[in-house]
Amino acid sequence: MEEAKNAGNGGDAVKKKSFLMKIIISKWFFLTVFILGISGYAAWWGMNWWADYSAEKDVETHNSPIAQETDAAPDLLHEAVTDETHSVLPLTTHQPTAQNHDSQKTAQHVADPLNHTASETDTAFNKTAHETKVTIHSTAAPTAGHVTPVAEQAAPAVEHATPTVEHGTTHAAPVRTGPRGVAFVEACIQPLDYELNHRFLGWRPNDIIRIADNIKNLQLGVLEVTRRTAVALAENLSRTGSTDAYVPSLEYAMNAFMIKPSEFMFPSAEGKYQEGLDGWRNYQNMLNRGEEHFYRRVDNLVPLFKAYESILGSCDENLVKNVGKMSTFKADDIFYYTKGVASCMGTILAAVAVDCDDTIGSVQGMDVLHHAIDALHHASSLEPWIVLEGSPDGILANHRANIAAPISHARFYLDVLSRSLTGNL
Repeated sequence: MEEAKNAGNGGDAVKKKSFLMKIIISKWFFLTVFILGISGYAAWWGMNWWADYSAEKDVETHNSPIAQETDAAPDLLHEAVTDETHSVLPLTTHQPTAQNHDSQKTAQHVADPLNHTASETDTAFNKTAHETKVTIHSTAAPTAGHVTPVAEQAAPAVEHATPTVEHGTTHAAPVRTGPRGVAFVEACIQPLDYELNHRFLGWRPNDIIRIADNIKNLQLGVLEVTRRTAVALAENLSRTGSTDAYVPSLEYAMNAFMIKPSEFMFPSAEGKYQEGLDGWRNYQNMLNRGEEHFYRRVDNLVPLFKAYESILGSCDENLVKNVGKMSTFKADDIFYYTKGVASCMGTILAAVAVDCDDTIGSVQGMDVLHHAIDALHHASSLEPWIVLEGSPDGILANHRANIAAPISHARFYLDVLSRSLTGNL
């Protein structure tokens, strides 16, 4: 009896196990179908959006004044050349007559009145043709009289109309329109402000449900550069020396940026970082009103460059450590963190080139600074579909090694610039 009972219990256990396996398999099946359906819909929506966007851009380009002038240029040029050809030919034929007009006019008048009349007729015809040619030049020159002016007029307009690239890659170089320091503070605000207020899903490091960690690591790189810049701005660039008082808004901003990025509430990381950006904006307004100053002396700039050089050195070490032996999931964390550092730092150094051009130019360091900016922009523009950790001599790419080269170049140029400013070459 006991054996039969145990056999019955074993059969029930097998039935329960098979039933659970059916449920699990069916759940996984429906989950897989759901994920594939969502992915397919997202791909279809993205393709339609891109087609509509491309069509709008084509329409805007075709309707732009520059495109209309360019399309009209061949027809106007053909008309102008045709009219000039008709008007130039008589002038070329009667060129000797125009040069010796006085002597020939007298000889023809004495020899033959008919020749004199014909000469005067030709002269009047040439004068009319010349006036017509001048009229054509004055009318068609701005658009199609000459091909080169059209290109020269179109180039500045196209350059001015180039849109600003979003923070994920690079920013347009700032232009100094106010007191020195305003462009620098604006460049400091832009990267973190974009990650807080304009990035899809906002600040990622403190999310409870984390869909992907690439943007999270990029934002951590932006935060690290922002923190180092906040310290340099509060302690050096806004003070005449160690005996000068801190600017209250900059001191508060420096402390606000130091909060842990994963804090969810009481207080939240986004709220404190936004308060820090507001403190920078307050300092920016005081610069515009002349209530505060931006000190761009050598001893104030060098600590900023040294801090940036230290960050790049840490990134460089993580990028070249155990190349080809690290897991892909850890490699992409380092890659995107470095990309965030490069993007934010390149934006701020572009503003340094605007506001501190006199200090850096005094040691002929502007070319060195622009080399560093170009290297950082190159690093921030890398957009792999998936970060691979291939062998150094393998067929697959190693994206850590790819981004390490421009990071190393930027660190080298910042070191050269610091040495030039301090006279330690």
